[in-house]
Amino acid sequence: MSPSAKANVKVLFALTLVHFTGDFYSSFTTPLFPLFVERLGLSLTQVGLIAGINRMLAFVVQPSVGYLADRYQTRGFIMVGLIMAVVFIPLSGIATGFWTLLLAVSVGSVGSAMFHPSVTGLVPLYSGNKAGFAMSVFNTGGTLAFGLGPLFITWYASRYGLGALPLTMVLGLISVAYLFVAVPMPQSEGLGALGFLGSIKESLGDAWKSVALIWMVMVLRALVGQSFLTFMPVLYVQRGNSVVAAGVIFTLFTMSGTISGLTAGHLSDRIGFKKIFFFTHSLMAPVMLLFLHLSGRWVYLGAVLAGMFVLATMPLGVALAQQLAPKGRSMVSSLMMGFAFGLGGILTPIVGRMADLYTIEPVLTVVSLLPLLTLPLIWAFPKGR
Repeated sequence: MSPSAKANVKVLFALTLVHFTGDFYSSFTTPLFPLFVERLGLSLTQVGLIAGINRMLAFVVQPSVGYLADRYQTRGFIMVGLIMAVVFIPLSGIATGFWTLLLAVSVGSVGSAMFHPSVTGLVPLYSGNKAGFAMSVFNTGGTLAFGLGPLFITWYASRYGLGALPLTMVLGLISVAYLFVAVPMPQSEGLGALGFLGSIKESLGDAWKSVALIWMVMVLRALVGQSFLTFMPVLYVQRGNSVVAAGVIFTLFTMSGTISGLTAGHLSDRIGFKKIFFFTHSLMAPVMLLFLHLSGRWVYLGAVLAGMFVLATMPLGVALAQQLAPKGRSMVSSLMMGFAFGLGGILTPIVGRMADLYTIEPVLTVVSLLPLLTLPLIWAFPKGR
């Protein structure tokens, strides 16, 4: 199936709802870390391990699913993966220790990794001539979920307790019932005769160098974003804020990324991807440092600014890579999201270990400087729109 000039709003809504539903449940774990630390006696190293292992699962699972999704026409990866996220993430609320918590969240994370490549690979087929904006709208489903999810779950857990989390899966199962009818069948790329490495070679072609540059930028961006999203709630609770207040900070961070992602997507269709990347990554380090050192009510403004710059280019890396390598949309999206996100997440336990040794604030200060390393890579990006 070839992309048409006009976007299919109905299908894009369904695909965005898949993204929202899965990520809404995936967003529950991080803002609840302070409660898990209090109830289960977790160390910051264990917090980092849970965050890192679950993101590593995206690193392992998504490229494999992306490879299979480009070979076979099936909705199984989307629907089964979504159900796993909806069911198992809430079960973390009745975990009795570190290992049962890790198991419940890990199974849910595998489900999240399963649906992402297939559903992301469908977006360009229905986006018409607005690839950047359509991918930003789709990504809005995820960032909006990561904004509203923490706000909802911190309120819910504070009022009803962690043991009531399994009841929240009802909302997700209602969404799954609708999506079972609304989500279209993925389109095979005809790579069935090729092996894993052969599929990657055929998908990327001569664009592999540019895709590799984008991927490295996405890894560093992911490390910065994940480190802050994982440890900032713990830091602000340590500073005397309530769990709900930390959830608000988390929500402002991600919600502002929703707005900036849409704006960046719209502008990328007009002036190109490279300029947007360079502008946002140039200002990311100073904004993150400012956020880290603000106090009082100013921290809420800092969260808004930080989220805007950290999350703005998340959909653009996928859209640009899919334009450069259109034969393997699912594979490329898995490399930009799962592989990059997961590799960035593997380093989260190291950040947690450093935070145990040197406290959170100085470690996040160093992490804030990492976007500066992306600037020479972005300078070498192609100038495509």
